[in-house]
Amino acid sequence: MCRIFASCALAALLLAVVWADHHHHHDSSHSHEGEMACHVLSPHNADFAFTLYKHLNAKVAAGQNIFYSPLGISTALSMLSVGARGDTHTQLFSSLGYSTLDQARVNEAYEHAFHMLNHSQENQKLEVGNSVAVRTGFNPLPAFLNDIKQFYTGEVFNVDFEKPDEAKNQINQHIATKTHDKIKDLVKDLDPQMAMVLINWVYFRGQWEKPFNGNLTTKRDFHVDENTKVEVDMMKKTGRFDYYRDHAKFVTVVVLPYKGNTSMMIVLPDEGKMKEVEGFISKDHIRSWYNSLYKNNINLSMPKFSISAEASLGETLKEMGIVDAFGEKADFSGISEDVKLKVSKVSHQAVLSVDETGTEAAAATTLEIMPMSLPEVIELNRPFMVFILEHSTRSFVFMGKIVNPTA
Repeated sequence: MCRIFASCALAALLLAVVWADHHHHHDSSHSHEGEMACHVLSPHNADFAFTLYKHLNAKVAAGQNIFYSPLGISTALSMLSVGARGDTHTQLFSSLGYSTLDQARVNEAYEHAFHMLNHSQENQKLEVGNSVAVRTGFNPLPAFLNDIKQFYTGEVFNVDFEKPDEAKNQINQHIATKTHDKIKDLVKDLDPQMAMVLINWVYFRGQWEKPFNGNLTTKRDFHVDENTKVEVDMMKKTGRFDYYRDHAKFVTVVVLPYKGNTSMMIVLPDEGKMKEVEGFISKDHIRSWYNSLYKNNINLSMPKFSISAEASLGETLKEMGIVDAFGEKADFSGISEDVKLKVSKVSHQAVLSVDETGTEAAAATTLEIMPMSLPEVIELNRPFMVFILEHSTRSFVFMGKIVNPTA
């Protein structure tokens, strides 16, 4: 993760998660029934987002950014749950917060969410989707692939993992295309025995409702911590913003709207209070602050920046309770009844760029799924014997030796 703008970490998280409890007037045109279908997941995904944040935050070094797509990671794990059974499924649903839901309801909620998220809007681009890269010769159960296509907008394509460099390039190019070249090299290497890779991508490009004037951008110091400062391009804008000051919780909240139905919520902890705010913050605080916003005259200064963060999530997800999926107890019989599978690696990368005109953000998640034990390789590339047996009479009906299959 890049060593820049540590204090922006919380704001970056909130950009990605605030939609989960976002009941702004922009949404008022949606029907109650329409809201209910996709909002079933909202509180659970928001809780997962903050739990994941705290686990990731415990691992980063001082001065490092955190940025990720909670929606992308929840979606990828939900796709995986479609093929999980038994304790493996239970652990996935428990960690995602879906214990009170069943798979069918989760699937239907995602189907509606993708319909809403991918609904094109003028001046805003938001694209969320999924793919499954399947090993040539490996045949997942049709029911699994059908559910991925129907409920998760899934694209399925074949990859020859026996040529790992070509497979890596093919998957990375697919991700780059979907994220408008923002995520280019997420997959670093692939095992030739890989069975399949589940892929999620999220891309967002939003224009500020009221852009910053580039002529007012100046060089200013940004204080990474008490002892470290860096020079940044600081954008400036004066106007009336949705604002709230929570003295009891030591935070200042400002919301910057984009054109369309999205906005960036910035939560600025008081000096020296970042750790304290990180310790208590939850979706309930976001909802409370959002509902307390009022218009106020603000002279806003905000850094212009571009960051990238990358993480391997396997150990983090195990800490959060998804254990069996990675080991010998994994049950993905909903993907294949013939080959025992397990998750070998979960990778995530996210980028965020903020400038005078707006914001561009992208993320991708990959779940690499391996056969639990490597199959014995048998290649009939030398002379072999063949027997055709009739079992009721225990007879050798035919037998022979194949020395030259072309003769």
